[in-house]
Amino acid sequence: RRRFHSASSCRSRAVAAMAPHRAAAALVSAAALLLLPLASAGLSGYFGTKSRYEEVNPHLLKDPLSLGPAAGSRLPASCAPLQLRALLRHGTRYPTAGQIRRLGQLHTRLVRRPADAACPAAAHLAAWQMWYEESLDGRLAPQGRLDMEYLARRLAARFPALFAARRRLVLASSSKHRCLQSGAAFRRGLGPSLSLGSDEVEVEVNDSLMRFFDHCAKFVALVEENDVAMCQVDAFKEGPEMRRVLEKVANALCLPVEELNADLVQVAFLTCSYELAIKNVTSPWCSLFSEEDAKVLEYLNDLKQYWKRGYGYDINSRSSCILFQDIFQHLDKAVEESKSSKPISSPLIVQVGHAETLQPLLALMGFFKDDEPLKANNYIRQAHRKFRSGRIVPYAANLVFVLYHCDQVKTSKEEYQVQILLNEKLMSFHHSNETTSTYADLKDYYKDILENCHFKEECELPKLNVTAIDEL
Repeated sequence: RRRFHSASSCRSRAVAAMAPHRAAAALVSAAALLLLPLASAGLSGYFGTKSRYEEVNPHLLKDPLSLGPAAGSRLPASCAPLQLRALLRHGTRYPTAGQIRRLGQLHTRLVRRPADAACPAAAHLAAWQMWYEESLDGRLAPQGRLDMEYLARRLAARFPALFAARRRLVLASSSKHRCLQSGAAFRRGLGPSLSLGSDEVEVEVNDSLMRFFDHCAKFVALVEENDVAMCQVDAFKEGPEMRRVLEKVANALCLPVEELNADLVQVAFLTCSYELAIKNVTSPWCSLFSEEDAKVLEYLNDLKQYWKRGYGYDINSRSSCILFQDIFQHLDKAVEESKSSKPISSPLIVQVGHAETLQPLLALMGFFKDDEPLKANNYIRQAHRKFRSGRIVPYAANLVFVLYHCDQVKTSKEEYQVQILLNEKLMSFHHSNETTSTYADLKDYYKDILENCHFKEECELPKLNVTAIDEL
């Protein structure tokens, strides 16, 4: 069996506590643009998974329909797209109920404390209107609908032949409300010309692919519900970098440092991110943090993503092989149909999921892997890490596979070629360092995953706890 690559400092704790712990629609207005240079005082590049999509594509701030500086697909003219498979993260959302609760606790504390002229930041935040309600619980924000509508229009402009009238669109989603609404908004962005195989705009719910992690018993028990699996995150919360941020925020708010913890400080920081993403304003909560503080809090977010969804444990990425194989099964089918001169039955497949859908899949494919694991004690050494969740899976993140049929090629192998785009930018393949690969070469490179990664076996829980201890 594959083993988890847990840091040695966590091993003894893991053995001791192995049992799973339960625990409108118009372009950006001129008025809004005036706010952007101020946008959260240089913090906006460090919001991790709570980042606006515009952080990875700044040209969209001026024109949300722009295809950007590298708009060309860089393919020979003799290639035509056969199939597009897009995996999307939902658009900008509201905070979860848990985050709203924690923010309410912190805000109430500031409101109740006596006024102090020495604490202007505390007074300013006490006067801030707490407008989030728990009923918003992670729901899609109006900006999230725009994210999806604009993305649909840009993809249609980039691949006009595939999005042409009467082409069939297969649209699927996670069962979460924000994903279903994102799927509907994406469909609206395409206008009335596309056919979904019927007159109704239907989004099929498919949690087995979009929320594969919920269906993987080994991941749920050993990572999701096992507090010990996050020991690097916990250690960083107690480490010197977070301690400095904690003391600084406590000082600014004139609160005893004992009244704050890493989670409360993080929720204050994320409120800065939500206000920017949802309302395009610089929140007073941003004033508590410098750019250096933001880098520390980004690392905290990235540590969690790394150990829970990325390279921290093999099961994180191996659980996504059901989705990876499904992608290639559809690509295979399109190749076969093309070879038989049949129309492509599924030229467009768009599926809406979560950061937790995309991140494990990208790890399975080997993207954004650093030489050294992210740990609590190597923050400085990881300053230039590849694994930065805000650059990989911001709101509305998208991973797109495009299969092409090429004429005028020297060999039959070159007849079918593939490109992969992440957040509308071409990715370089590991096996060639090029942005285009023959389909045969790509399948060969991932042969082991395609043939030997079986969801049922990967996700089976070890029978005995002795084996389970070995797994971490």
